[in-house]
Amino acid sequence: MSDRRPASELRVWRATLAGLCATLVGIGLARFGYTPLLPALITRGWFPSSQAAYLGAANLAGYLAGALCARALARRLSARLILRGMMLLVSVAFFACATPLSFAWFFLWRFASGVAGGALMVLAAPTVLPHVPAARRGLAGGAIFTGVGLGIAASGTLVPLLLQAGLVQTWCGLGVLSLLLTALAWGGWPPDPASVTVAGPTGGRLALRGFALRALYVEYALNAAGLVPHMVFLVDFVARGLGRGIEPGARYWVVFGLGAVIGPTLAGSVADRIGFGPALRVALALQAAAVLLPTVATDAGSLVVSSLVAGAAVPGIVPLVLGRVHDLVPHDPEGQRAAWSVTTMAFALGQASGAYGFSFLFARGGDYLPLFSLAAACIVLALAIDLVARLAAPRPI
Repeated sequence: MSDRRPASELRVWRATLAGLCATLVGIGLARFGYTPLLPALITRGWFPSSQAAYLGAANLAGYLAGALCARALARRLSARLILRGMMLLVSVAFFACATPLSFAWFFLWRFASGVAGGALMVLAAPTVLPHVPAARRGLAGGAIFTGVGLGIAASGTLVPLLLQAGLVQTWCGLGVLSLLLTALAWGGWPPDPASVTVAGPTGGRLALRGFALRALYVEYALNAAGLVPHMVFLVDFVARGLGRGIEPGARYWVVFGLGAVIGPTLAGSVADRIGFGPALRVALALQAAAVLLPTVATDAGSLVVSSLVAGAAVPGIVPLVLGRVHDLVPHDPEGQRAAWSVTTMAFALGQASGAYGFSFLFARGGDYLPLFSLAAACIVLALAIDLVARLAAPRPI
């Protein structure tokens, strides 16, 4: 008995590590690794600026497509097989991008890496978490999504170092790293969880859960939109909006990345103590304050706090929302996977809509502060919706 428990715990943490590797490869590297590559692609003559921007959008479009098709694939194939295949697809895409054959070639592989990222985001955590004891699912979920934060941090450190050797070497370096992470995760994936049939809520209780779940979709989309100004405009706001230069702006992006590394695990640990619902409401309130802060104070301390909290929120909100999905769809792995797929699509739509909307407003007005104010309003609205859903329930759900 004493030997069995450590072995079981080792399998749990190997599975958690596999999930972290999946989010690091599929989102952290495949998406955020492109951000510092973008100016190099333009200045070194691989693509003009208009085409390079579309290549970034190709990954986001692929992400939405991957989130849409992941559950259908999982009904036909083993989730473990899909996860391994999608991590390999990202690795192949990196190597394919080392050869600039044409815009269509690059678009295809950037889209493919986005598809893989969306599928990994939908399937990785729901495959791992049913094998984790309930009391530690917040911490495990946070650890899985730390991969996103590590990718943001790597975008400001590893990629610039690789670029010193050249663009071809950078794409190949990312491919090698992705392959190593795929190999590390390969044997850690657990078998697909068996469905559990239990007596579930009926009548009004079931309707309330459905209402709360639909509210969660809207909250997550609004939250995604509310984080866009920090993700897109933070460095430019400091560098040009405040007139402090590019280097100070880049330092706040490092702070943002540090927050992204610690955010998921911290959020998951808090959720294990107070519950996913209360933790989500606290996180939304803190995000709203952090996003609004630059409109009232732009001293160094305030900008550090705003960057750190907003950075922590980008991946940190993910384990909290996933935990709420498990609360609202209990004892049903397939139902949880379906709900998480819709939730992931809601986030992708909110983020894309926010990116285009805020960019349009900025192009029309050229003022950063209204962007932060509107973003904070989106997050406050998400919090209000969550509170309404909570008050509509006769007891906590």
